[in-house]
Amino acid sequence: MSLHGATKGTNLEKIAETLALGEAHGVMMYYSLARLAKEQGYEDVAADFLEAANQEAVHAGFYATLNGKYPQNFWGMVRGLQAAEASGETKLLGLAEKFRAAGLEEAAAEIAVFARQEGHHGELLQKILETHKPDLLRSEGQKVYVCACCGYEYVGNLDDEAEDYVCPLCGQPKRVFRLKETQAAQ
Repeated sequence: MSLHGATKGTNLEKIAETLALGEAHGVMMYYSLARLAKEQGYEDVAADFLEAANQEAVHAGFYATLNGKYPQNFWGMVRGLQAAEASGETKLLGLAEKFRAAGLEEAAAEIAVFARQEGHHGELLQKILETHKPDLLRSEGQKVYVCACCGYEYVGNLDDEAEDYVCPLCGQPKRVFRLKETQAAQ
C-alpha cells in the first residue's frame, strides 16, 4: 500500500508539511555544518553531520509523500526535471564565472563541479526516460512551458492547473512559466 497523499486533506496535512520543510532545512544545515567541520579539521564530526543530513533527506521525502506533494505518476515530472537538470549545467557555469570575477576562485571551482553534476543528472534522467518512458521525450503538438527560474519544463496546458500551482522544483508560481514552443503534430 502506498502512503502517497495519506495526510492530504486531513488534520495531519499541515503537520506533515511543517515536518517536510523542517527536515529539508535540516539537510541544508547538516551539510553546511559538515563542510565547516571538515574545513576546521574535524573529519569525524563532518562524517557524522553527513550521516544526519542524509537521514534528514529521507525524512523530508517521507513527509512530502504523505502529503502527496509530488505526483504518484511521477513520469511527467521526471521529464520536466530532466530538462531543468540538463540546462542547469550551463546556468551554473555562468554563475561560476560571476564568482570567479568577484575573486572567489575556490567557490567558482566548486560551483563548476556542481554544474557538471547537474549536467550528469540530466543525462541520468534522460537514460531513465529512454529506458522506461520514451514517449515522454516527445512533445510534438503539445505546449511546453519553462520555469524562468530553474528551467523545469511543463508539458501540456498550464492553464489547466490551479492558480496556486507552483513549480515542483523551485516553488515559483505558475506566472513565471513562459511558453517555450508549440510544435505541430507530425
